[in-house]
Amino acid sequence: MTDVIRARGLVKRYGDVTALDGLDLTVPEGSVLGLLGPNGAGKTTAVRILTTLLEPDAGSVEVAGVDVLADPQLGRERIGLSGQYAAVDEHLTGYENLEMIGRLYHLGLKPSRARARQLLERFDLAEAGDRPVKTYSGGMRRRLDLAGALVAEPPVLFLDEPTTGLDPRSRTTMWEVIRELLRHGTTLLLTTQYMEEADQLADDIVVIDHGRAIAHGTADELKAQVGGERLELVVAGPADLLTAQGVLAGVAVGDVLVDEDTNAVAVPVAGGARDLMSALRNLDAAGVEVLDVGLRRPTLDDVFLTLTGHVAEPDEGVDGEAGPGRTLGRVATGGEAEA
Repeated sequence: MTDVIRARGLVKRYGDVTALDGLDLTVPEGSVLGLLGPNGAGKTTAVRILTTLLEPDAGSVEVAGVDVLADPQLGRERIGLSGQYAAVDEHLTGYENLEMIGRLYHLGLKPSRARARQLLERFDLAEAGDRPVKTYSGGMRRRLDLAGALVAEPPVLFLDEPTTGLDPRSRTTMWEVIRELLRHGTTLLLTTQYMEEADQLADDIVVIDHGRAIAHGTADELKAQVGGERLELVVAGPADLLTAQGVLAGVAVGDVLVDEDTNAVAVPVAGGARDLMSALRNLDAAGVEVLDVGLRRPTLDDVFLTLTGHVAEPDEGVDGEAGPGRTLGRVATGGEAEA
């Protein structure tokens, strides 16, 4: 399978701060790479370099067969970009926004108008297409922004936290839109703060921290790195907590975790359902009243916490730095990034 995105040894420094420290990324054609990392890890810096908005201090980048550092103009013709905030003009209608983008891509007036109407239908925005964008909900604006990134039908799409701030329903709608793009062969690099989103969409995941890749693999492979299943239970009250802790220690293959506020106990286990049944029998024999119990596999949140030492949080700046260019926009063939 051909690698559509290939970055090698990316380095970027902002004064004394190293945002990227020799980062390598590879995305095969028609697949999704999820790029995960905490605030300041280098995710947005990497996207900005890959989409020609920023030059690295060292390294190479090839996108869709183009050396985008040597020929950024040609690279922009093959790239679609949707940033963390909807890059749309609130005073124009949805239709006018998309038509304008088409003309910036030099598609011509009639093709731009036709493409705008087509995308409004595709993203379920046809009824709102002639309304000013300032009347749109957050989810509608994000769909319009993603539509704008697809006006020129680019083979490669970069989505930088595309569902940040959306409610669960709007997020699910966006996931369906992204899946449709993948069915049509689009190659996608996705950064996200939502571990569930990466689990749902990404074929491959790279976790970065301090500008370096610290883990790489599928969601299942990364989950396997933090161990097997966990047995979790909630008991009726504090009086049962110490007894339950002792019982679960008998099946645990690691530390017993106790939450006194919720009367919960969790332990890693190797025997799955066998250990669950054994624990339940012993808890019953000990007279412990169990309110809730279950087995669960590690989530990507567990992976993230284990690998980076803290939970994922929304980005509050360009990889931890304030400054110009905070909001990413689509890349037009005229060489300017649209805000």
